[in-house]
Amino acid sequence: MKIGVLALQGDFREHRISLEKLGADVTEVRLPEQLEGLQGLIIPGGESTTIGKLMVAYGLLEPLRTFGQTQAIWGTCAGAILLAKEVGREQPLLSLMNMEIKRNAFGRQIDSFEMEMVVPFLPSPEKPYHLTFIRGPIITRVWGDARAVLSLPDGRAIAARQGKLFATSFHPELTNDLRFHQFFLELAKSESTG
Repeated sequence: MKIGVLALQGDFREHRISLEKLGADVTEVRLPEQLEGLQGLIIPGGESTTIGKLMVAYGLLEPLRTFGQTQAIWGTCAGAILLAKEVGREQPLLSLMNMEIKRNAFGRQIDSFEMEMVVPFLPSPEKPYHLTFIRGPIITRVWGDARAVLSLPDGRAIAARQGKLFATSFHPELTNDLRFHQFFLELAKSESTG
């Protein structure tokens, strides 16, 4: 599998390491031509406004939108914000997923937290997954063919899927548990858009 990691800003190296442990051929994407031949792309956590401005500066916004029409994209934290159609403020967005996101929903950096949760759609679903939230967003609304696939005990959505597009509010790349990356590789391989 040939998978890209958008490498403009944020924790792209951690995603690359996780994917390589699973045997993926990983390309760090900084320019539009580096999307050629990829089966999927991860947009990492970082600062969504900065990543969005860099996408514009490097001519990546439209090529990424086109890529996301047919290929898998997974956005983690800031990457999830960039996939959304609505974020409550003006900033460059890919606007690929039918979802609204509230940025920094848990507060500032000092309010970051971790928790264990069973994730039914992962391999070995009975084994809890360690979720890490760092200034994480919340998915406040989904519509059309997007659906929330994971929520906190209080009902707030923290993961959504729309065909081969996937968004998470947390940072799986900061754990040694590779199941979310494994899930994304399967999604990237699939022919299904549902």
